[in-house]
Amino acid sequence: MKRCLLGKWMGLAMLGGAALKVWAAEGSATNTNLVTIDALVVEALQNNPELTFYQAEVAAAKAGLKTAGQWANPEIAASAGQKTLRGPGFSAEGMAWSASVAQPFEWPGRIGLRKAIANRDVELAELGFERFKAALASRMRILAYTLFAVQKKAVAAREVADRFRALREVLVQRDPAGLTPLLEFRIIEAGELISQRAATQAALTTQTALLELNQLRGRALGLPLSVAQTNLSFRAVEAAETLLTLARTNNFELRLRAAELAQQGFRVALARNERFPALSIGPSYSVEKAGDRERIIGVGISLPFPLWNRNQGNIQAAQARQAQAETSYLVVQREIERKVLEATLTYETKRREIAGWRPDAVQHFKDAAELADRHYRLGAVPISTYVELQKQYLEAVESLLDTKKEALESAAQLELLVGSPLSLVMATAKEEKP
Repeated sequence: MKRCLLGKWMGLAMLGGAALKVWAAEGSATNTNLVTIDALVVEALQNNPELTFYQAEVAAAKAGLKTAGQWANPEIAASAGQKTLRGPGFSAEGMAWSASVAQPFEWPGRIGLRKAIANRDVELAELGFERFKAALASRMRILAYTLFAVQKKAVAAREVADRFRALREVLVQRDPAGLTPLLEFRIIEAGELISQRAATQAALTTQTALLELNQLRGRALGLPLSVAQTNLSFRAVEAAETLLTLARTNNFELRLRAAELAQQGFRVALARNERFPALSIGPSYSVEKAGDRERIIGVGISLPFPLWNRNQGNIQAAQARQAQAETSYLVVQREIERKVLEATLTYETKRREIAGWRPDAVQHFKDAAELADRHYRLGAVPISTYVELQKQYLEAVESLLDTKKEALESAAQLELLVGSPLSLVMATAKEEKP
């Protein structure tokens, strides 16, 4: 019987071998790279590689603005040839050449419209940059707290797994006589297996969050990291109507749609303006030498005659795109309003749930699990109570951390939707207890 039991617990130990390597790496990271959530956000906003892309987008839009306000280059024309005169009793030959310079002039208002369109391109690029930075900061906060939470889950799961393993190692030395001791031993084995799986899953989730965190802050993907002990406090949110007003004014997506709508209005005006031709005006000079010398100095004007093309196709296309932009703005506005109300409801529900907890809820369940472990060894607690308390301790830790994470996600989404910081969540770093 003892050989059979020894073989089974050795199999359980091998199952947890993969998790032990990750746990060892986490322990090393905790000692060497302990950082706060705010520090990670600042680092990402400084070092994220994608920031360069948006900065280049803004620079390109500003360069386009310079181009839109420039005049067209003057046109220079020259010609040369041989002139021959023949008449009754005379003939003459000589050189003839001419040169002219013409400056194109756009129809009044056209350059201003192009500059207005280019200004909207700059505004769109800057809004896209601002939106990316806000989304990056939000994602970093969520990822950093996710890393902290799964590290805490892994610690709790390891505690429970260690209790089950220590208890199993004691029981395996005894020869369980009878059915009840044998079944209790199997329950302990199953509890160890389940808790080891929870610890392994938490360790894997930790590595996934760590990889994305390092990617977003521009660091080596395998760099170890541990988030400092963090306490989140949540305040009540403003009234829904106040949030909706903020969203209509500051939401990045709505501001982008509004800029696009204004830009399309300028495009319609530009298409109508382009019905009228551009003028080319400039001096001309010509010399002819065939017998006599002739010089001609004048001023030339040229323009296309709008006979076949009155730009109606471009006008209609611009008007159609303007109608699309108007519809898109209204649809996005309604969608943003719905999301604001949904995020507000979710945040307030989670905040009220968190407010009903005891401040020391996790420690309270941890103490109960340790107490059950001691008293089960003394025979004062039945196996069902012991296992249930270990299970409830793990589930309580997961529920508390997951609820806080969900509240943080709702607050982050709400801030993105209203387009301005609401300071709904206060993250306070605490010193780790030895």
